[in-house]
Formats: sequence, structure tokens, C-alpha cells
Amino acid sequence: MAKSTREAFGETLARLGKDDPRIVVLDADLSKSTMTAEFAKKFPDRHFELGIAEQNMLGVAAGLALCGKVPIAASFACFLIGRLETIRVAVAYNRTNVKMIGTHAGLGIGEDGASQMGLEDLGALRSLPHITLLQPADELETRQAVEWMIAHDGPVYLRLTRQKVPDVHAAGYRFRVGVPDCVYGLGGAGKKLAATVIASGGTVGPAIDAARSMARRGFHVRVLNAGTIRPLDEDALEKAAQASLRIVTVEDHNVVGGLGSAVCEALASRGAPCPVIRLGARDFGESGTGSELYRKHGLSADHVAEACVRNLQ
Repeated sequence: MAKSTREAFGETLARLGKDDPRIVVLDADLSKSTMTAEFAKKFPDRHFELGIAEQNMLGVAAGLALCGKVPIAASFACFLIGRLETIRVAVAYNRTNVKMIGTHAGLGIGEDGASQMGLEDLGALRSLPHITLLQPADELETRQAVEWMIAHDGPVYLRLTRQKVPDVHAAGYRFRVGVPDCVYGLGGAGKKLAATVIASGGTVGPAIDAARSMARRGFHVRVLNAGTIRPLDEDALEKAAQASLRIVTVEDHNVVGGLGSAVCEALASRGAPCPVIRLGARDFGESGTGSELYRKHGLSADHVAEACVRNLQ
């Protein structure tokens, strides 16, 4: 059943809080939106409301981490990244065990508009050392990513959707940090694939829809889900490029600095065996439904399908 990844995060956090007293949650006046309200209700002595003061929230989180706690610092992605200087020193430089949760990522949040859309967060955080960047695609992956995040010793940024996303993983799926997993298509019977689409978060669903439409037209397209933006398995990316006529990256983020940039950087270092087409936001967002904005900004299934076969003989 379709569920937003922020919902899956909130439910998993509340469940894990029962068995791990180290977990503490810090909010910046958005607990109902970040879905930490259930944790606050169950464990009020371990939930701290810092008000609209994200910079202070991150500093407090770093201090709690240095005292042996596992702090969850949650807010909208756009508001967290506005405190980059604090993240740089208090979290990345000191390698504190802070888990930063950025909800309402990208154009998919819809009508709230440009000021609420996190479209630059991954690019900014990729420039800082030591931070693992996670962006799960559905409920199952989110639950496992949250479990991994809590067990991991080190700073993590978890990027989550406001909108509901389809289930793209089967029951036996197991999350592996850094490793893109195939969510559609196995290959072209010995022939090169027309394309391998690498998507993440809210764009995985449209990417699968595009691949299915391509199959009906006789084109073999595979979809890889990049649930981790950093680290990203360069060997897996090189193998995908060798098996494909092109790579298409799809992300609900600015086309500069996020998934597409990470894939291009990795393939360039390996000799770039095929071209890469990057789909993503190229401007600030605006108000509209999520599906309307995906169509306008080139992230719909039709846009992904067109990118897979553009100029293909």
C-alpha cells in the first residue's frame, strides 16, 4: 500500500525507541509534519521541541551525540540545509553521531511551493566529508534504512518524501548501503540495454512506469534504485554503463550536485563507457500538484521514457 517515506520513518522510529533508550528526537516546530509526533507521544522525556531554531537544534544534537545518545534532528530538507555552516562544524567536522532527517524533499511536495522545497540539500551535503546520504524509495526500504541508520556510528542524512510513493520492493528485499538495486528489468537477452535508468526517492515510481512503457515498444530498459547517494558503488555503476547504450538519472533535486552529478563523477573516473542523460530540477520550484510539477519540470514517466530512446537508431 502506497505510503510516504516520512510516514514509514515515523512509525519505525517509534518502534525502535522502545528497545533503544539512546534514541532522542529533536524537532523544530514540525513534529506533525516530520512524523516524529508518535515518538514524542510514546517517549515524551526523550523528545525535545527546540522551536523554529534549526541551528540551535543541530548544535544540541551534536552535544547529545557526544554524550552517547543517538539524536534524531528532524525538519524540512530546505530548512536543515539552510544551516549548512552548523552542519559543517558540529556534525561533519566532528563526525558526531547525529542523524539528520530532511522531509518534504523536492518538487513532489506540491502546493506548498518553492520556499518549502528542498532541491539543493544533497548537493550541499555531498560537499561535506563523512556524511552518509540516504534516500529510500518506498516504505520497506525506508524501514530498513532507518534501522541501519540507528545502528551506524556516524553522521547520516535521511531524505524523505511528503507524497505517497508506490511499493517498488518485494517482501524479501534487504537494504545494503551504497549498492543500487534493480527494481525493474533484468536485461536484453544478451543485447545491450537501450538504457539503464538510475532513480532515487520519489522518482523511482515514474522511472518504472517509463521502463514498462518502453518494454511495450520493444526497448529493454532497466531501473536501478539508488537508495544511497553517498557512498555509491562505482563498480555497480560501471557495470550498468557497460551493459547499456545510455544511462539516465532521474532525481527530485536540482540537476547539479545530486544523484546525476554523483553518477557522472563516478563514470568519468572509470572512462565513461556510455553517455549520461540527467533529469532533474533546473530552477526553483513553484506551487502545483506533485504530478503537475513532475510533468512541467521533466520528471514524469513520459519524460523518462523519451530520455531513454532519444536519438536512438
